[in-house]
Amino acid sequence: MFHTYLYQPLFNGLIYLYNTVAFGDLGVAIILLTLVIRILLFPLFYKGFKNQTLMQKIQPEIALLQETHKHDKEKMATAMMEVYKRYNVNPFSSIILILLQLPILIALYQVFLNEFGDEALKDLYAFVASPGHLNATFLNLIDLKGKSILLVILAAICQYEQGVLSLGGKTATSKNEPHQQMAKTMIWIGPVLTVLVLGSLPAAVGLYWLTSSIFSIGQQWYINKEINNHGQTEGNSKTDVGAHGIS
Repeated sequence: MFHTYLYQPLFNGLIYLYNTVAFGDLGVAIILLTLVIRILLFPLFYKGFKNQTLMQKIQPEIALLQETHKHDKEKMATAMMEVYKRYNVNPFSSIILILLQLPILIALYQVFLNEFGDEALKDLYAFVASPGHLNATFLNLIDLKGKSILLVILAAICQYEQGVLSLGGKTATSKNEPHQQMAKTMIWIGPVLTVLVLGSLPAAVGLYWLTSSIFSIGQQWYINKEINNHGQTEGNSKTDVGAHGIS
């Protein structure tokens, strides 16, 4: 089922793009396939990123509740659930979304790790023409079957930028609270893992990761803007109510 319903559609989509709109460049086909997948999965990623950003935003309030009710676990749990409900946040949604995306990511990696030989081309659908010999380069500069330190570094930088944006664009704070320190640590864990993982994989995987990270940066920027605008709207509404009350 995994091969039939995930691997084959993704592999055929890649070859179709290679044959039609990628100008016979496997790197361009990978970029286009990544964009198609991210657009199709936009609601999932959007919900996950927004939930993560809101969780960071409400951490000071959660930390205060943990301190206030540290001797009463039941009251603490009830108060925290009220906060999650007020902000419409599910603390477990990120884990659920990762589990949902994991099979797709594994299938993608198998596609990109494929040597694209005659054996692999047997998985093509009848309506997808075999390209014969694949030009496994990107812009005739990067061999996608080999390793590329350039793509690894660029992917790590984009991973870092997305992490910074998830904290509202701030890497330094005036308080040394535990949740803030943890958040800043996580910003660096992502890029380090990116280097460690991509450093041993073909450049095709790195190009996918880089493209997906750039898309994530744009998505995170949009989410931050939406949350900030919503906060400003609420603040203005409270100001208006206060002004009318005074008058």
